[in-house]
Amino acid sequence: MSTKVALISDSHSYIDEKTISFLNEVDEIWHAGDIGNKSVMDSLPKGKKVRAVFGNIDDQEIQNSYPEWTLWETDGVKILMTHIGGKPPRYAKGVKLKIKESKPDLFICGHSHICKVEYDSELNCLYMNPGAIGQQGFHQMRTLLLFDLDSGEIKNLRVVELGKRGK
Repeated sequence: MSTKVALISDSHSYIDEKTISFLNEVDEIWHAGDIGNKSVMDSLPKGKKVRAVFGNIDDQEIQNSYPEWTLWETDGVKILMTHIGGKPPRYAKGVKLKIKESKPDLFICGHSHICKVEYDSELNCLYMNPGAIGQQGFHQMRTLLLFDLDSGEIKNLRVVELGKRGK
């Protein structure tokens, strides 16, 4: 039995029906921070497992609802998620040490608004940043990631382009 996951980030108080249509198709929704407004989380499809971290633009209410870091396991895959993570090999301050200590199979962050998936062979870890689903920022295309977790493997990874920012 596999788990279907949608990975989103950097909503900056914005979520649209097109994004929600993809979120309806998964078992779990993971938000890698910069939620912006609680209404974004309230508008996620009901009955889904939701995991999220707060980002640097998130207010006290969101910071009280979600952690800065979260570490968990789903279907044999160990996941570490935070908002500001940098990217391989130049991680944000303290991130590389945290990855080395927790030894996740998958490290997730947001913040850059740049969709990127890369295997870090030094840390033996897959890096994922889903880009941004929101309208705020310098990104051109709004993106999210969809994938399946199945018996310790990440399968069927795909980038979904949601449309140009500002349209």
